[in-house]
Amino acid sequence: MKKFLHKDLFGLESGASFQGIEVAYHTVGHLLPDHSNVVWVCHALTANSDVLDWWEGLFGKGKQFDPNKHFIICANVLGSCYGSTNPSSINPKTERSFYSDFPLVTVRDIVKSLELLRVHLGIKKIGTLIGGSMGGFQAMEWAIARPDLIENLVLIATAARHSPWGIAYNEAQRMAIEADITWGVPSIDAAKKGLRAARAVALLSYRHYDAFGQTQKDEDERLQGFAASSYQRYQGQKLVNRFDAYSYYALTKTMDTHHVGRGRISTERTLGLIKAKTLVIGIKSDQLFPPSEQAFLAEHIPNASLHIIDSPYGHDGFLVETTALSQIIEQNTLIEVN
Repeated sequence: MKKFLHKDLFGLESGASFQGIEVAYHTVGHLLPDHSNVVWVCHALTANSDVLDWWEGLFGKGKQFDPNKHFIICANVLGSCYGSTNPSSINPKTERSFYSDFPLVTVRDIVKSLELLRVHLGIKKIGTLIGGSMGGFQAMEWAIARPDLIENLVLIATAARHSPWGIAYNEAQRMAIEADITWGVPSIDAAKKGLRAARAVALLSYRHYDAFGQTQKDEDERLQGFAASSYQRYQGQKLVNRFDAYSYYALTKTMDTHHVGRGRISTERTLGLIKAKTLVIGIKSDQLFPPSEQAFLAEHIPNASLHIIDSPYGHDGFLVETTALSQIIEQNTLIEVN
């Protein structure tokens, strides 16, 4: 992992500002002289900048995006606890960690930080920009802000605006965190129980009825100790082991800000500004970002095609169904690198 330090004042869309920011990032592969092999990945809510670790079915040697062919970049988003400026970072004004005082960071603020990193790295063009879920939010905004920069755009399980349904799920998660008696304590260990519950709530939006029926069904007639119950607790604890409540709380608020039409003429006309050849991919069983949202994107983004994957895994299908994703990307594509 590398870090980019932007020392100048970094203004936020909300009107607040940071006195400089850090952006953690990974790069793998070798950059061609014409920069045609750049693949930039925008990650989702709780991922990190090591895309070969969490999207290994799509990225890696012999995979669709191969470091032997592509120069792969992924940057950690502002607010995340994986290296970039986040609630546990030191606030220069107080010389203490931000924690509850961490300001609202929007998706557009994140894209602004990515653009600063791109300039720092000297990347002149992006061959393929790809993102799923919240990563799709960033990729979309970047393609709107810098339409001549990106040649190919891959948007997976995402939308032009975070829906009332999605915001409601996020609010339920934040309420779970707020209900933890330790929420607000200035410590990285605050609200662990609340975070565990929040993740269990989130998982219900990430998966699907059929997926739970296939993987968590009890074959006996027990009265308690259900597989589905254990699974929820396991997934909640799994996140607690690698994340913190302050970053999670902040990033769910960031998700809620996503609306490409905000402050612009209209959502439809804003999507029309995208010049990249665009591949929009949805998951048939996705309840958080249903296929109707991807159909809207494909309808209003010029030079876009729509593909829906039939999967029982709901929203998590964008991480699970890497074979299907690879096939769609390969068949519809994108950049050829020799």
